[in-house]
Amino acid sequence: MNKNNYKPNTEDFVFGTRAVLEAIEAGKEINKILLLRGGQNPLLAELKKRIQELDLPFQYAPEEKFQQLARGKNHQGVLAMVSPCVYEDLENLVPILFEQGKTPLFLFLDQITDVRNFGAIARSAEVFGVDALIIPQKGGALVTSDAIKTSAGALHRLPVCRVNFPDKALKYLKESGFFVVACTEKTPKHISDVKLTGPLVMILGSEDEGISPKHLEIADAKGKIPMLGGVGSLNVSVAAGIALYQAQEQRSKNA
Repeated sequence: MNKNNYKPNTEDFVFGTRAVLEAIEAGKEINKILLLRGGQNPLLAELKKRIQELDLPFQYAPEEKFQQLARGKNHQGVLAMVSPCVYEDLENLVPILFEQGKTPLFLFLDQITDVRNFGAIARSAEVFGVDALIIPQKGGALVTSDAIKTSAGALHRLPVCRVNFPDKALKYLKESGFFVVACTEKTPKHISDVKLTGPLVMILGSEDEGISPKHLEIADAKGKIPMLGGVGSLNVSVAAGIALYQAQEQRSKNA
């Protein structure tokens, strides 16, 4: 499914300037705020100030986009997409997992924008014992009701950490003792031959863009899934399941 064809449920949205401000002040998890290009109302300046202060993701959109998403609601040129889940703080979660005696396994999703792929990945991640998903605040899939449905509810049980600066998050994890593995076809080494034990972060990239070069550079190792057919690529959610199976095979033998 193309992300541009995604039609969110109205339950994902808060409509109107004052309602969005109230959602922000109430501490709701905001996925994204849409502002009508050229829109004007008395509270708009206050809203923009809060967006800037809290570094909330936003974008300007034309009237046609508002008509498509609002479905007749009185939007006043302002929409906020609210996450159905509460995001975890990565730097709080890491020490908690270590204190619990766990050997953490994280999945880092790089440039994956399709909410259904995101949901399917979350489902596999929960099944294979992943301790958290890490997603970028900008340029990645959103936790929406559609993503939760596709995940079979896994996104209600699996911690999701949304980070402002993905490269800094990966470097923080490396400094914390994590081994960072990029799942990519840009290597001769098979994923089964990469060390996947110990505290681990596995990076998955989108089918179109793959893993960004700066994140490939940060990775400690790279591994690919061997393929025999002529198509040459796997759906990213399928690739996630295969990579996580390999990780759990190694980790169970090492336990």
